[in-house]
Amino acid sequence: MKSEENDLFERSKQGFLQLVFSRFGIVLFLLLVQVWLIFGLYQYITVNYAHLFYYSFIVFSIVGYLILFNSKSDNSVKLTWMLIFTLLPVIGILFYFYTRLDFGHRLESSRLIQIKEASRELIKTKEEVKKELEERPDLKGLATFINQAGNCPVYHNGEVTYFSLGEEKFADLLQELKAAKHFIFMEYFIVAKGEMWGQILEILIEKAQEGVEVRFMYDGFCEFSLLPRSYSKELAKYGIKCKVFAPIQPFISTVYNFRDHRKICVIDGQVAYTGGVNLADEYINKIERFGHWKDTAVKIRGGAAQSFTLMFLQMWALDSNTTDFEKWLKLSEQEGIKAHGKGFVLPYGDSPLDGERVGEMVYFDLLNKAQSFVQIMTPYLILDGEMETALTFAAKRGVKVQIILPHIPDKKYAFALAKSHYATLIQAGVEIYEYTPGFVHAKSFVVDGYKGTIGTINLDYRSFYHHFECGVYLEDVPAIGEMVKDFNQTRALSQQVTLEDVYREKKSTRLLGWFLKIFAPLM
Repeated sequence: MKSEENDLFERSKQGFLQLVFSRFGIVLFLLLVQVWLIFGLYQYITVNYAHLFYYSFIVFSIVGYLILFNSKSDNSVKLTWMLIFTLLPVIGILFYFYTRLDFGHRLESSRLIQIKEASRELIKTKEEVKKELEERPDLKGLATFINQAGNCPVYHNGEVTYFSLGEEKFADLLQELKAAKHFIFMEYFIVAKGEMWGQILEILIEKAQEGVEVRFMYDGFCEFSLLPRSYSKELAKYGIKCKVFAPIQPFISTVYNFRDHRKICVIDGQVAYTGGVNLADEYINKIERFGHWKDTAVKIRGGAAQSFTLMFLQMWALDSNTTDFEKWLKLSEQEGIKAHGKGFVLPYGDSPLDGERVGEMVYFDLLNKAQSFVQIMTPYLILDGEMETALTFAAKRGVKVQIILPHIPDKKYAFALAKSHYATLIQAGVEIYEYTPGFVHAKSFVVDGYKGTIGTINLDYRSFYHHFECGVYLEDVPAIGEMVKDFNQTRALSQQVTLEDVYREKKSTRLLGWFLKIFAPLM
């Protein structure tokens, strides 16, 4: 027993030392040093220039509140900043100005606008599809909004395959990757070494050696705990072109707040995947982290895959001066897009840099036009005031609104925040279920059995305001029926939450949720 305790202590000590002397530890130390210097400067000014500081504080407060009240932010966001202004009158207002100035992303934002304008005419909704949209005013209106926010045509006759688990998507993806002839573009939020990524990487290396253009992009947060700093260079040795989106650097910047949360794989412009499934073993239940991992994804075959090709290329070009988009789009057209599905497919992207909350607006559109039922799966429920109102209003109109959430959370604070919304939603008639076997990571809406959306967009502030996201809107496609069936089967494995359950919740969890709710827009 004593030996086991000593081994545990040694492993803990080794883990702590590795953390301290790792890149993560060094970056964290340098960031804390910068925070200490900023507070030191603040103390120096308040002590040595108290008179000037007092009048400057008044001016800052007035200007800060005026800018805040006239901003386009959601009311929940404004209330959070008002509280911060009250608790930290100077530091809070300066921090708000700092986030408004948006150091680190102004150039990126202008670059994104430039890229979108340059590629706006490359893919378009076909004339025969436009004629069909005239008979579907709801879809036409949504498509018009999405197309204005980005180049997102509506497609007809695309084949949509729905995957109710990550392992289903993984098995299918391996086969499609092996069949690639011209290019493979992959963009993911999380990549971790293991069986899933190992099998995919083996195919990517083989394809690159065959002459297939292989490009891979992952978010910079992976470098903290999942991948080494030099991993992109390692992939380059195998002929894989790799980019890291917004890698973490040892200096304070708002650039870290915007992450690439998208999951995209495009093969030859003919096939595209999206959904909640990242490239790590928990997503295919090869390892267990929070019980059984429930996730979903879709495969799009046909013209709609071109939209995902363009989305990927736009993100790839953010840090370069080249826009070689047309070459890859024409290549897929030359192959001849073979698909014979039914219904309408509308892929879309969402950027935190253009001022359009596309992902949330698609959800609003579905909720506000629902007539019979809405079925939602989401890992997080951290709602702004507008989304909470949309959900409760739909229920009060007589729409059967059902939401499936995890029963075993990955983040306790997120779970506490979700529970802080339970009472309001349940009292309005919304049915809330928790997936008893484990964790739900799916992000999907199904409305009235014939339309819906699936993608990477959670019901939380980060997805709506701070992340690059993507999704695909579906209408009258057979896969919608499969999504309904999967939802009902998942609900059968879940427990419904009642008001009595909410009131029996641990006081510590309720208090944590109430407290964190104040700061939810900044989390």
